[in-house]
Amino acid sequence: MSDPQPPAQPAGPVYLDHAATHPVLPAAARAVQEQLLRGGNPSSLHASGRAARRVLEESRDAIAAALEADPVEVILTSGGTEADNLAVKGLWEARTAQHPSRRRVIVSSIEHPAVQEPAEHLSQHCGAQLEVLEVDELGRTDPAQLKAMLARDPGSVALVAVMWANNEVGTVQPIAELAEVCAEFQVPLHVDAVQALGALPISSRLPGLTTIAVSGHKIGAPVGSGALVVGRAAQIRPLLHGGGQQRGLRPGTLDAAGAAGFAAAVREATADLPEQARRLAQLRDRLIDGIRAAVPQAVLRGPLDRPHSGLRLPGNVHFTFPGCEGDSLLFLLDAAGFATSTGSACTAGVPRPSRVLLAMGLDERTARGAQRFTLGRGSTEADVDALVAALPQIHARALAAGLSGA
Repeated sequence: MSDPQPPAQPAGPVYLDHAATHPVLPAAARAVQEQLLRGGNPSSLHASGRAARRVLEESRDAIAAALEADPVEVILTSGGTEADNLAVKGLWEARTAQHPSRRRVIVSSIEHPAVQEPAEHLSQHCGAQLEVLEVDELGRTDPAQLKAMLARDPGSVALVAVMWANNEVGTVQPIAELAEVCAEFQVPLHVDAVQALGALPISSRLPGLTTIAVSGHKIGAPVGSGALVVGRAAQIRPLLHGGGQQRGLRPGTLDAAGAAGFAAAVREATADLPEQARRLAQLRDRLIDGIRAAVPQAVLRGPLDRPHSGLRLPGNVHFTFPGCEGDSLLFLLDAAGFATSTGSACTAGVPRPSRVLLAMGLDERTARGAQRFTLGRGSTEADVDALVAALPQIHARALAAGLSGA
């Protein structure tokens, strides 16, 4: 009888931070390089310009197909942050110009800063009344709560913004139900779908959904590409001026190379989406079980999602480790060859708890022990098993270091 085989070991450093940025896919890199070498301004009328325009529009077609949108509805941007800003500020300006009484801006308590900060800007400088749609302990919004907020005075609401899936704890929001509520009260809904693209089916055709923001580098395109889907009937004003490109909503010379790379990544990320989502969800569950066994005191944040019903992003695993500083875990993991994230910001070297975790009801001390592990197309069982094997010793060292200032 042969001896059992040892578990497979990863060939090199283990990348578990795909939610921050996905490694560039070879197909996307080739598409960018080919168009950069061809050159041409898509707005020029000569042969070189027409060739660049053809690449650009074919890329737009591919992005639109993945989002179930018409190509004309896809406004290409420099990334998700620009797309979110254009949606939030552009919807606000259009809505308040029509009726100055529309001052209320409703956002969920777990939005990405690309949505949260523009909303706060409107509140601080433009007279908006910022209201927060709270989440439960799993990070999930309640459509009934949104309905109650809108029903009080729907005519005073400029817009609602709720992300499709949370970037930290992976919770998927009930977007279809939220959109139905907005449709009932005829209020525009903006959705940040940056984390959902390539992980979940996305449709811009949901009744009540007005704008959708996506980003290329989350799915394997180079940093610097993104898009905002703006429905044909949506009323939105541009933030930039200086040309009539893209329905006058986003002027400037169009980046054909960036669009080509984005489209190549979109094609690969959506071609086998159901199969890839199932594979990642299985890896995710393997990692959750492994962490729970290796560090029993660690607490999973966000829904467990078993069986796989779409409550959590398939590649997201988020734990808090009581008594540990998230940054200590991150640096110890990094030294051991694992790239992870705390999911929290750090200002002037002072650890700050995650705003998302605080919104879910955690106290600051608990929230400071956060660690996010996110899987992608290149992730393997060997990666998961290697992390689980290394974690007990790393956790013990982080626990011994304790919380800074404690």
